[in-house]
Amino acid sequence: MADIPDGRVVAGRQLQVETHGLDVIKDAERKGSPRTLFWPWFGANVSVLGLSYGAFALGFGISFWQALIAGVIGIVFSFLLCGFVAVAGKRGSAPTMVLSRAAYGVRGNRLPSVISWVLTVGWETVLCALATMATATVFDRLGWGGGTETKVVALVLVGALTVVGGVMGFDLIMRLQTVITVVTGVLTVVYIGLVADQIHWSTVSALPAGSAQEFIGALVFMMTGFGLGWVNAAADYSRYLPRSSSSRGVIGWTTFGASVAPLLLLVFGLLLAGSSTKLNTAIAADPIGALTIILPTWFLVPFAVVAVLGLVGGAVLDIYSSGLALLSAGIRIPRYVAAFVDGVLMIAGSIYIVFFADDFLGQFMGFLTTLGVPIAAWCGIMLADLALRRRDYDEGDLYRPTGRYGDVPLTPLLLTLAATALGWGLVTNSAASWLTWQGYLLEPFGLGGKSGAWAYANLGVLAALALGFLGTLALTRTRVRSQEAQAPSPADEGAAV
Repeated sequence: MADIPDGRVVAGRQLQVETHGLDVIKDAERKGSPRTLFWPWFGANVSVLGLSYGAFALGFGISFWQALIAGVIGIVFSFLLCGFVAVAGKRGSAPTMVLSRAAYGVRGNRLPSVISWVLTVGWETVLCALATMATATVFDRLGWGGGTETKVVALVLVGALTVVGGVMGFDLIMRLQTVITVVTGVLTVVYIGLVADQIHWSTVSALPAGSAQEFIGALVFMMTGFGLGWVNAAADYSRYLPRSSSSRGVIGWTTFGASVAPLLLLVFGLLLAGSSTKLNTAIAADPIGALTIILPTWFLVPFAVVAVLGLVGGAVLDIYSSGLALLSAGIRIPRYVAAFVDGVLMIAGSIYIVFFADDFLGQFMGFLTTLGVPIAAWCGIMLADLALRRRDYDEGDLYRPTGRYGDVPLTPLLLTLAATALGWGLVTNSAASWLTWQGYLLEPFGLGGKSGAWAYANLGVLAALALGFLGTLALTRTRVRSQEAQAPSPADEGAAV
């Protein structure tokens, strides 16, 4: 049974393990339209974790309105970056971390591939752990036991759902995300209706305003927590679209699908967290489970469903892309084996978070900020390289070290290292003891050092993004023009390498 024109899958079509890895998607297999991108992006970001970001934002010491503005700008702008990267998938038919070989060279690209792999494995681990903790909290409130046994069972079930989705691949993910979108969307609306009476606008509106530095810190945190956590996977789904698809449509549907749920959830999360100091504090320890404190008992099971499905939706996309990133880093195994390996690491990391970690929020913020810097540098370089190109990628040369894109060009690698060094020197995170070495440039740059007003503004993420983008525009224009002046290479020859 075949796909119908708009990309939806006809009921009854047999699911199979996707055999595509880093190879180019042939024109005959490309299907759908830009609007089909709405489903995977909405399903991956409709998680009730978005409510908890309201507490995270207010934790920077800013007012409701400051947090709202920071959230709107951070979410929309960061997902807009995803939309731009997604255009590369339509133009190149390969995974995101293969397309960036055009900028980094075939083997030079292994550096950002490793960073991308660590980021996506980290994100899927965080989401799996949150789903496990939320399930345990719900069971504890119901009196069904929320101890070690419950957490083990929940971890096994969540891990199995995520790994199966990642191993099966694109077709199952698209079907799964459609179901998750509908179920979580409906149940989230019900949740909002049930707890709306917990909002006290007089308390929320009385929150004092914070400084410009605190506002910027919240803005950057929103960027790293949302779109910058996805840019390295943004072309993994658009590569299945026909080449004739509208670039504006790809950008628009990716940005809209990914942003709309987080924006709505953020607003309500800010109202809830701003109304209750107790809830605000509890979210730091258990970002999802804490949201059950204000729920009636009869809705706890549906809440567990919406929480787990929403988190699994994000984790499935992460594990699919982490497998592709592992392959692009040079590991020679089938894609579904790579996804399975990442699933094992995800479960191991979740065990640590659920059973041994004491401070979730501190470690989480440290993880986002630290990896957000090199990913921002990569994103800037990738977007500038894409903007400089007037033609589609030469797909054969993406796989050939002797081709037009080169093997290990020094400029993008040195630019990435410089942007990362600059970025890490301008960020701090005192809640994570393993990151105390960061912020080494705050004092030399006259920003007050690690205890000054700029210490938590996380300027390093913005600096890395800007340096990567502007440096690539300035230094690689001639290189790109030279590449595009060459005659097309034999497509099948490159794909076999």
